[in-house]
Amino acid sequence: MNQQASVLRTGRKFDQVLEGAREVFLADGFEGASVDKIAKAAGVSKATLYSYFPDKRMLFMEVVRSVCVQQAENPLDLAAASCGPQEVLRVAAEHVHGVLMGGISLQLFRIFVAEADRFPELGPMFYESGPMVLHGQIRDYLAVAAERGELAIADVDLAAAQFVELCKADIFLRFLFNVDEAFSEAERKRVIDGAIGTFMARYGA
Repeated sequence: MNQQASVLRTGRKFDQVLEGAREVFLADGFEGASVDKIAKAAGVSKATLYSYFPDKRMLFMEVVRSVCVQQAENPLDLAAASCGPQEVLRVAAEHVHGVLMGGISLQLFRIFVAEADRFPELGPMFYESGPMVLHGQIRDYLAVAAERGELAIADVDLAAAQFVELCKADIFLRFLFNVDEAFSEAERKRVIDGAIGTFMARYGA
């Protein structure tokens, strides 16, 4: 039986254990997180923690799985929008910032880079439930907008990837490497305006 399938996901303290573990893992990474610290953060005994998760590895994988489920349950239906491309792209750009620079997403990204050899399966799992879903939502909108003649795009898959990268310009790496911990609304708007302007200059009908 798959280890993750054998995790007991019922019981009144399961969510409590998971929340405490997420807090510690995000703060300390996998290697730095101790079972004692996780149990304390969760407000449970080590015996209770082990009754749900026999080892720290399984607990970490469950934390990632829960974040991936949460990401996948956050749909962004751009294709149904009836307003013009610039308005829709602004909504998409703001969502990109939320996904890529949200606290949990960024912290997990850093952990996956550090733990790529130990957990090779988790990076793709996170990517497929978050960034890839977002990419697909933008791609689907671009395909609809191109069909309506609002945009002139031959390769919507590439155009969606390009738009996401434009939304990251100037601020994402600064955020990733802790050069800046936060950005003002004006700074984000500057990047979003630039992303939309550049994209429309290339793909505007």
